[in-house]
Amino acid sequence: MLSRLPAALVRAVLVVMLVIMPYALVPSSGSDSTQIIVLVAIFGALFTIVEYSSSSPSLVEFRDAPPFNRVRFSALFATVFCLAMIFKGVDSPSAISAYFQNSGSVIGATIDFPYSPVRLMVLMMPDGTDPTVIQHLRDAAGLSYLISVFSVIWFVILLRLYRWPRRTGAFNVWINLPTFDPTAGGDVVKRLQRDGRINIILGFLLPFLVPAVLKLISSMGTAINLDNPQTLIWTVSAWAFLPASILMRGVALSRVAQMIEVQRRKSYT
Repeated sequence: MLSRLPAALVRAVLVVMLVIMPYALVPSSGSDSTQIIVLVAIFGALFTIVEYSSSSPSLVEFRDAPPFNRVRFSALFATVFCLAMIFKGVDSPSAISAYFQNSGSVIGATIDFPYSPVRLMVLMMPDGTDPTVIQHLRDAAGLSYLISVFSVIWFVILLRLYRWPRRTGAFNVWINLPTFDPTAGGDVVKRLQRDGRINIILGFLLPFLVPAVLKLISSMGTAINLDNPQTLIWTVSAWAFLPASILMRGVALSRVAQMIEVQRRKSYT
């Protein structure tokens, strides 16, 4: 545990930076929001320290199989940072914020074609929404979706280059998959392959399904308010990051199933 503690503390600091970054770059009025941010940052830091300092985690998957979690965290960090810089340029314009704003506008306009996830995010907004909010949503959705796509592609490339997950040493399936119960019944390989396919399909469909669900909720009387930059940043970041994370998990589970099957064949031979 002591040998893992320094690395766990570094990860905890990065989690705190991720949580407070939007509010540091785009200040929000109100003491209640500040208290919530502090509580979330403390909880995230404690959770990270406990998970990464213990001998076996309870929730974090692929803890000892980098760079799975590093790619996911880097994608989320980059998404939140880019969106925060876009909205920082609204109140405090600078050359850097203008670069992110221009990039978001170009990417958003390019990806905003019929039936695309970005178009669906724009269409979910109720009638009468401020055109400025629509423009910000389009820019943020386009940039965040592009980052999520690149993160998935980068993970697949690393998987091929380094023969993930066994890049160095042995791969402990039960430590790296703490939420997977091998005694639940059925063949382990078939279950991993099934879960992998489900995650891949779900990760691909979620960017299209989430706007439709939010539109349905809005039509039932619950208005969607994205006027607050903080709400828009975290909503769009979650919309882009969660499907990419689920898709990468599906690819990882399929790779682990393939690895176990190869080891079985070698043992039988």
